[in-house]
Amino acid sequence: MSFDAATVRARLVEKSVSANYNTFFVGGLVLAIAGAVLFVLSANATGVHHRAWQAFHVNWIFWTGITGGSIAITAVHKLSGAKWSGVIIRLSQATAFFIPVSLVGLLLIMTVGYDDIYGNMVASLGGLSAGKARWLSHSWMAVRMFAALGLLYALGIRMIRSELLPDLNDVKAKVTGTRRDRFDKMLLGYDESANQKRLFRSAAIYAPLYAFVMTIVAFDGIMALQPHWFSNLLGGWYFMGAWLGALMFQALMMLYARKAAGLDEFISQKQRHDLGKLCFGFTIFWTYLMWAQFLVIWYGNLPEETGFVFARLWGPWRPIGAAVGAGVFIIPFAGLLGVAPKKAPFTLGLIATISLVALWLERYLLVTPSVTLEAGPVFGLPELGPILLFVGLFLFCYALFARTFPMVSPRLAMITLEQEAAHH
Repeated sequence: MSFDAATVRARLVEKSVSANYNTFFVGGLVLAIAGAVLFVLSANATGVHHRAWQAFHVNWIFWTGITGGSIAITAVHKLSGAKWSGVIIRLSQATAFFIPVSLVGLLLIMTVGYDDIYGNMVASLGGLSAGKARWLSHSWMAVRMFAALGLLYALGIRMIRSELLPDLNDVKAKVTGTRRDRFDKMLLGYDESANQKRLFRSAAIYAPLYAFVMTIVAFDGIMALQPHWFSNLLGGWYFMGAWLGALMFQALMMLYARKAAGLDEFISQKQRHDLGKLCFGFTIFWTYLMWAQFLVIWYGNLPEETGFVFARLWGPWRPIGAAVGAGVFIIPFAGLLGVAPKKAPFTLGLIATISLVALWLERYLLVTPSVTLEAGPVFGLPELGPILLFVGLFLFCYALFARTFPMVSPRLAMITLEQEAAHH
């Protein structure tokens, strides 16, 4: 297309506030209600209530990681000065509206669902050292996780708000009613220079804090469930898996936004290729972390370490382990190895979907064998309820963001499009 900067910017401003995510809004609400009903029924049913809460925990671990990782994308792009992602960066920032759900989910896990999720750990505290037992105590774990996630989320909201303010100033003339009132209220006292400094300071703190807080989530949400097993690498494996999941989710939202936000003409093959390269690269990095963790445990051959791995890669859990390996590494590696698949919407979307499903299975495999009363993997209504609940709430919250704020940054998108036009 011929590049007329004024015309392109005007179209971007228009599209930024007219995105239609009604499918997410209605579909997410329906899924959330159906999931909530199934979950409440299962959580109150004799014999299966533990399965419902354990599935709730798995989904909380997964979607909390996607939320934190998606916000981390903004931090990393700000710190690296990335200019290729201006059209699509807002698509990952929209996950910020899931933050209240994540915190409420943690509250439920630490109160109503605690016994069903952490019962095995509590029973084994007597055999641990006094220091480790104190560290894993209910009150200290709850305070630690709430404080860590609360701090990370508060900083993430501050960063996303700073990123939004210049765009609200650009598009406020295109909105009316309560939306315009909200924009005007947020822009009170707005100073562009001070806002930019605040944005970069927030990004510089968020990136390392993300790694630290997600390590706490991994240790307390996964490793503590089997307290005699420990791995210093689990935190890195978890937060880099969440980062990979956030990239795959961004790829799906990029493809969906072509119609929902009318961005088809602005999302180029180059942008898909760049995002595809990130998905490919961090697929390999996830595999490196997995192998590094496995190799040390295998060579050490210590019963308290090998038991955790053996239970997941042999016996009834082996098919889940094989599916994780194929879905997170083998299929994405082979599928995204070439240039053309990264640029092709169908291929990129299919592989991103497979990777996300496999990452969910990885979280399931890390959590469930440590806590379940079953002999192997079981999928039924108690597991289906939390899945529908979290997927529905995530889509619903994403749609709420789209109804509230611009779904593309005209300012950042113009930087990307001008660079692409100059390159061509």
